[in-house]
Amino acid sequence: MNAVTILYFAWLRDRTGHAEETLELPVGVTTIADLIAHLRARGGGYEAAFSLGRVIRAAVNQDFAAPDTEIAAGDEIAFFPPVTGG
Repeated sequence: MNAVTILYFAWLRDRTGHAEETLELPVGVTTIADLIAHLRARGGGYEAAFSLGRVIRAAVNQDFAAPDTEIAAGDEIAFFPPVTGG
């Protein structure tokens, strides 16, 4: 099985309609940027959620990840909005 677990937080969860999902990685989806493009292509709430791609943050296995970070089967990938401190 070539699946990853995806977690969505805050308004990403609201727009996609999911807090968590398991996704089979399509051929050619090997980085965070590839995954975001794939999710956007699903349309609807996914397009709405990822249309602001530059402000979305990602983590792979609980480590912050850049768009070019590679992903693999079994990874946990989290998407969340920028975190602000106070």
